[in-house]
Amino acid sequence: MNGHSNNSSDSNGAADMSKPVPLWIAGKQVQTETTFPVTSPTTTEHLWTSSSVSAPLALEALDAAQTAFKTWRHATPAEIRKILLRAADIFEARRDELAGYMKAETGALANFAGFNTTQSIEVLRDVAGRSAHILGEIPKTSTPGTGAFIFKEPYGVIFGAAPWNAPYILGLRAFIYAIAAGNTVVLKGSELSPRTFWALGSVMKEAGLPDGVLSVIYHRPEDAVEVTNAIIESAVVKKVNFTGSTLVGSIYASKAGKELKPVLMELGGKASAIVCEDAEVESAAMQCAMGAFIHAGQVCMATERILVNRKILDKFAEALKGASEKIYAAEGEAPVLVAKATVEKNHKLLADAVAKGGKVIAGDVDPREDSAYRMRPVIVSDVKKGMDLYYTESFGPSVSLIAVESDEEAIEIANDTEYGLSGAVFTQNLGRGLKIAKQIDSGAVHINSMSIHDEATLPHGGVKKSGWGRFNAQWGLEEFLKLKTVTYME
Repeated sequence: MNGHSNNSSDSNGAADMSKPVPLWIAGKQVQTETTFPVTSPTTTEHLWTSSSVSAPLALEALDAAQTAFKTWRHATPAEIRKILLRAADIFEARRDELAGYMKAETGALANFAGFNTTQSIEVLRDVAGRSAHILGEIPKTSTPGTGAFIFKEPYGVIFGAAPWNAPYILGLRAFIYAIAAGNTVVLKGSELSPRTFWALGSVMKEAGLPDGVLSVIYHRPEDAVEVTNAIIESAVVKKVNFTGSTLVGSIYASKAGKELKPVLMELGGKASAIVCEDAEVESAAMQCAMGAFIHAGQVCMATERILVNRKILDKFAEALKGASEKIYAAEGEAPVLVAKATVEKNHKLLADAVAKGGKVIAGDVDPREDSAYRMRPVIVSDVKKGMDLYYTESFGPSVSLIAVESDEEAIEIANDTEYGLSGAVFTQNLGRGLKIAKQIDSGAVHINSMSIHDEATLPHGGVKKSGWGRFNAQWGLEEFLKLKTVTYME
């Protein structure tokens, strides 16, 4: 092994904070000579350093996964269930510790970190029993005296990559459905939150997952191309799943396509919330504000456009301003974004919109915060085509308020995007809401609730440039199973 193994955790699994964050490779914690710094976006101070995987070391993780697959593919549903339920209990027992890593590395507030840990526990318990329900088929055949079986089998070694913004939920789903289906996984976590991804490996190790079934790695930004290409090019890898930006996702998909490997992609979004004239205004405003500004808008399902029937525009605008104030009070600290570049991007989008006729109805376009990582929510009305904000995903606390004359116009604008991940509709008429939802081209639409919505029992994924394939529940398992036809003659 090109790094060196160590046991940098105490008996309860908590991290040894005096050492660089280790990798998890074949069930062992591995320190590397090459490291990179991790900075707190909240304080802008140095948090710790992290080990950084090299391409040769990543290939060692793949080899370990290939070896582990030979036995893990035969794990019984009872064995899988026992490990995953134990992992859920461990996750729950270490909830405060794990939430602390996420808050430190990503700037998440306590409620969002709590949502991540709670949802992850729910996912583990939901998936735990699903491997017992992997069912094949016995179809009728055309020739008398013959028969056929359709088996569902694991692919083998899966390469998963997950981002920093909801690291426990997104990191967990990048491997949990695959291993529950009998695959083994090498998970590459974001360099912005390595300690958080380390914690996922720690929980699974403590839960008794056999060595090699899951390895967890991260690397310096400058090593991204070399490490990622080496992994995808490896004959050991049979499928790739990626969650992150559409730009980077297209690079992964292109590379996997060249290697003729299937992919599961969950990418960016430009979600619209449609507010009909019969909507309950105060409730709709609060849901839209939460959908736009939770985690400072750094969620792929975040509401980026609010399309309001002109008849209630003024009333809704006031309610929206009041709701956003309840989420981030003007006298309180400004929300933290994980990267200074995202703050700069949002200010540029807003400045462009204002220069082209957009009107700021809440917030301030000019940056005035003490930290380059912070930005307060901004609501801009009169956003139109020709403004960068109209089409570009902000991935920050910026939202457009657009007046519409009819449901048809709202649907047209909602679909006028290259993305299609989530959306929302607000109306007191369920039939009307369903009619609108069916016409919106996205992976999900939520009636009378915000666009940010993720449940363990519901399929999650997008269309268009928001990706393809689905995570969660039985749909998540099916992504990591291949079909085999076996025929016979009597």
